[in-house]
Amino acid sequence: MSRIGNRVISIPENVTVSVDGNIVKVVGPKGELSTEVNKNITVTVNGNEITITRKNDNFKNFHGTANALIKNMIIGVTEGYQKQLEAIGVGYRFEVSGSKKLVVKVGFSHPVNIDVPEGITVESPSNTELTIKGIDKQAVGEFAANIRKIRMPEPYKGKGIRYKDEHVRRKEGKKASK
Repeated sequence: MSRIGNRVISIPENVTVSVDGNIVKVVGPKGELSTEVNKNITVTVNGNEITITRKNDNFKNFHGTANALIKNMIIGVTEGYQKQLEAIGVGYRFEVSGSKKLVVKVGFSHPVNIDVPEGITVESPSNTELTIKGIDKQAVGEFAANIRKIRMPEPYKGKGIRYKDEHVRRKEGKKASK
């Protein structure tokens, strides 16, 4: 029995949810999102509640996933999502040029230029901090992960790009063995 799939999702006042076949569309104050659910999953909207059912037990894995995706879309169009990154290292910094370009300088011989995808905004409160905002949870997380992948934190000095509250396990190095 899927506990997440069986939960009832409540719809806030300023959000409208429409179901057309197996496509669920959510419209709110920050924008609109849509997703396609499995054809064996049924999504029904009753007033300000959404219930999700499955045909039989062969589709348990899609049941909870569909519920979580719809819940994330509702949160996205009302509150939005954000990820915060920080660059740690001498000369490591972020530069936002315009609204669709991000320049990352992390110790390479050249700066890394990244195009910001549609639906995502990037802000840099200081030159070592970066805030990524958007309504699509998956797109925000993937873009943040791709930026972090440019120079992942290394375990000896901790230099690199990391999430704001990420803890990097440190190693002692060669001197510790003697």
